[in-house]
Amino acid sequence: MNAGILYVVATPIGNLGDLSARALEVLRSCDIVACEDTRVTGALLRKFGIEKEMFVYENSRERAAAPILLEKIKSGKTVALVSDAGTPCISDPGFRIVRACRAEKIQVTPIPGPCAFASALSASGLPSDSFLFVGFLPPKSAARRNFFGSHKDFPHTIIFYESPYRIEKFMADALELFGPERTVCVAKEISKMHERFFAGRLLDVSNELMKSSTKGEFVVMIAPDSFHYSE
Repeated sequence: MNAGILYVVATPIGNLGDLSARALEVLRSCDIVACEDTRVTGALLRKFGIEKEMFVYENSRERAAAPILLEKIKSGKTVALVSDAGTPCISDPGFRIVRACRAEKIQVTPIPGPCAFASALSASGLPSDSFLFVGFLPPKSAARRNFFGSHKDFPHTIIFYESPYRIEKFMADALELFGPERTVCVAKEISKMHERFFAGRLLDVSNELMKSSTKGEFVVMIAPDSFHYSE
């Protein structure tokens, strides 16, 4: 029996209109949808009238789930790997099953679509020809400050994800370690109703951000020290 295919399917990060026709086709035709949370993915599937077997592989059980999912694919099942929002494996689970499929020479096909950091960078106006995507830093302040200190002179744009619970501490540490004049752009709730971008001097952006609601998900982009919007 021929092995199935693993599709890595990007799903909307907010606006459901961003789900591509190709992604819909894969979700409709696959045998299994591998997801983080059946409630989130189930709501998405119901929105488009799709009924599928779902297999949970979220972070806490991904290590154990990957070999089970691999066996299903080896038996001929076609699996659509999705995250709650955005592109799987990009600061989301999925790496282990993709690695396992590659090790077994099983076909892995990406279905491109929404990705928060790529969307934020494209609209930031910061240098985008070369950048470092970090994702979420460790939650402890010491680890965050050590990273900032060691990358203060990094010559490319640095991109982070941050949660509403840590954004204030993140900005306070960034202000201290990178300095008030550093150019930054912070994107909040991309593609959602309350999408907003804060861009300019780190001090100004931090002050403006703290005056607004810090609910939502954030992408923080820090420009090289030599970059300024006015140049």
